[in-house]
Amino acid sequence: MSCMKALSMNAHPSLVIGEPIETQHAAAQPEAMVRFENISKTYPAYRGKPGVSALRAIDFTIARGSITGVIGRSGAGKSSLVRLINGLEKPSAGRVVVDNSDISALTGRELRLAQRSIGMIFQHFNLLSSRTAADNIALPLEIAGWSKANIRARVTELLALVGIADKHDRYPSELSGGQKQRVGIARALATRPSVLLSDEATSALDPQTTRAILDLLANINRALGVTIVLITHEMSVVRQLAKEVVVLDAGHLVESGHVADIFTHPKHPVTQSFLAEVTGDSLPVSLASRIVQEPGNHAVIRVQVRGAGAGDTLIARLARELGLDVSLLSARIDEIGGQHVGSLVLGIPGGDSAAARTLVWLSQHQVSTERLGYVA
Repeated sequence: MSCMKALSMNAHPSLVIGEPIETQHAAAQPEAMVRFENISKTYPAYRGKPGVSALRAIDFTIARGSITGVIGRSGAGKSSLVRLINGLEKPSAGRVVVDNSDISALTGRELRLAQRSIGMIFQHFNLLSSRTAADNIALPLEIAGWSKANIRARVTELLALVGIADKHDRYPSELSGGQKQRVGIARALATRPSVLLSDEATSALDPQTTRAILDLLANINRALGVTIVLITHEMSVVRQLAKEVVVLDAGHLVESGHVADIFTHPKHPVTQSFLAEVTGDSLPVSLASRIVQEPGNHAVIRVQVRGAGAGDTLIARLARELGLDVSLLSARIDEIGGQHVGSLVLGIPGGDSAAARTLVWLSQHQVSTERLGYVA
């Protein structure tokens, strides 16, 4: 089994069985790059259509230098949220603070200057077809009044950074989707922003290109320290790149936290529905076909664990403290938010009495469980 290598690694020091899940990431709070302070956004009635309450009492922060995913279905309020960050919309109530500046209160030249520190990557690239890759990247620098020599140097630097130095003179029609998005990323970085907004930037790309673009964004975050905000409806994007996640539904913030916490302990039905699309918790056919609901020799329990080697640690302690010969029937290990997250299916011998003791023990140690049935 391919996941057993991960299970056999040394236990991760951050996972302590018996410690509540909420404290496993406890640390000094990092400085906030973006703060939403009791934000609401309502669009007025227009041409006979009723007004729309797009965001309602939103409060959360995005840490400086972090990668945060904002996820929600169509109409959840994601687009309104991103337009508040870059000052294209004003909140109906509350404040949006970006890099210690209340961007929701800025107007005119002050707002335009603040917007230069906020880069934007678009779903459909938004490149000018009449400009080469280099000229598209140069556009925000021309608007900002950079000299031609400085523009040339910066464009050359950015083309190399995003891995398309050889596409300097190519037009958008001559570029693949992934190459166009690399030009879009380079353009978004041109004025050295402190915040990079990615608005569904990979939803028009194939899976392989998506992975490459997300890897590029991760490298940019590490190399430049830029704060990245991912606006997406794809949990797979959040899983691959983000460390923190915010879940929106109908204008409300319904859940937020570290990605590994959300993946292992989703509380809201909307979050659970997103996770059902990507967690891959379906059982192997050979095991699923053996599970019945009538009591049998082994109770089958699925558990969620975190940390490299945490599965081995949990099984060893469970066997030792309860005196049970626990069987590992199936296992899946993913790396989510920089941590190993595992879904283990255990066989517990001894009938309902042993299963009940096991469930009590797991609950006492803050382990998420699901009773699946029995196997012979």
